[in-house]
Amino acid sequence: MSAPRIRAPELPDTLEWFNTTNGPIKLADCRGKIVLLHFWTYCCINCHHVLPELAELERRYPDNLVVIGIHSPKFPNERIGDNVQKAINRHYVRHPVAHDPSFTVWKQYTIKAWPSIIYIDPEGYIVGVLRGEGKAKQLDKMIQQSIQVAEAKKILRTEKIPTRTKPEPDLELKFPGKVYAGKDRLFISDSGHNRIIECMPNGRVAHIFGSGAPGLIDGNGAEAAFDNPQGLVQSENFLFVADTDNHVIRRIDLITRDVSTIAGMNQRGKVKNFDVYDDALQVPLNSPMALEYDEGVLYIAMAGSHQIWAMDQNKQTIKVLIGTGVEGLKDNNGQLAMLAQPSGLSIGEDIEKHLFFVDAETSSIRSIRLRDNHVNTIIGEGLFEFGDTDGKKGVAKCQHPLDVSYDPVRKVLWVADTYNHRLRRLKIINGVLQSVRLKDELHEPGGLSVKGNMLYIADTNAHRICSVDLNSGLMQEVEIFEVESH
Repeated sequence: MSAPRIRAPELPDTLEWFNTTNGPIKLADCRGKIVLLHFWTYCCINCHHVLPELAELERRYPDNLVVIGIHSPKFPNERIGDNVQKAINRHYVRHPVAHDPSFTVWKQYTIKAWPSIIYIDPEGYIVGVLRGEGKAKQLDKMIQQSIQVAEAKKILRTEKIPTRTKPEPDLELKFPGKVYAGKDRLFISDSGHNRIIECMPNGRVAHIFGSGAPGLIDGNGAEAAFDNPQGLVQSENFLFVADTDNHVIRRIDLITRDVSTIAGMNQRGKVKNFDVYDDALQVPLNSPMALEYDEGVLYIAMAGSHQIWAMDQNKQTIKVLIGTGVEGLKDNNGQLAMLAQPSGLSIGEDIEKHLFFVDAETSSIRSIRLRDNHVNTIIGEGLFEFGDTDGKKGVAKCQHPLDVSYDPVRKVLWVADTYNHRLRRLKIINGVLQSVRLKDELHEPGGLSVKGNMLYIADTNAHRICSVDLNSGLMQEVEIFEVESH
């Protein structure tokens, strides 16, 4: 005897809706269509990976599929509707999204983890739940089967659910993710425009790399294409770029302006062993988010696989340096340590050389002693321990920090405490974390770079780069401008 079919519970009236024309959407009005409820939270890298998979299914089945995002926030900052709107725009979400800060729908559907997808057939019954990322092929097969059954029953409907987006203002920058201060140049990941900007410290643009359209194309200057580029680091005449949504590492020759791909396969993957690979172009990467360079080694924060990798530029080899690949907070040597979405890197000297990094999902500031690759947590307690508190370890708390920059003059770490909209200062000598008062408010700052007495901040959600004079405390916006040629 078959189990009874379960009708999908109706969505409550208390939700805040985005990307809709006529307000709330009722599941009853979606009968005759396949409905996917995507439970996500915008901090989660695994949820990010699901979004393009869903977008491709929406393109493939525009008349038969309805995707509804159910945003169930992990962090307090994600409970604010305006911040959710920014995340929707940043990740190009075009389907309707219902904000569920009280977890009402989450509990209604007994969801256990992000991301999860509830599959509802055209008759309004729950077919099942798919947990995690990488379910596109399975979903595609299920959709085809549902369409065939619905056509046979003559219940398939093709009229579209109307949607309406709320675009960001048209500014020079769009969601800049990271910034890097070189010797006499400032480099900006203009992530929302899928390009890299090279400019003078005063903001005058020297060169632009990337056409603006998302893609993976090697070429010269604006002929090249990136997809949500993030981390940047310079070594002599080369600028390295973490091309996050392409899952590759790019290299820009700053003399010839040629852009080339040096690592990754343009497909997401995981490597769990610690072998050394001779051909970096044959190894799958997973959302590289930040870069650092030291003595011929390019360090890569691989946010998607919760690891830090190392690429030897002399030998042209690549390997996992730190992290089991399991998300968590565990100090140990490289092969046993656990990380959680590392998103910022910076080399610094604390008696001996360390690679400092931030783990976004554990809201932690950590370090790798490069002599023996031992990982130590300076600030942070676990996946669900976060806050906005100054002090030492055990007291101090951050909320989803996305970058860190070592200051050799002051022997401190500057921290982009992203979801607290703060700049923090961590004293290396005693491990004390302090908030920094600034003239202007920050809006989910995602990138930092210190050069001498100047600190540059990628104020991501405000679409701007700011500079802070560390001697005077003067904060200014770096006005990005191009000089018209005549």
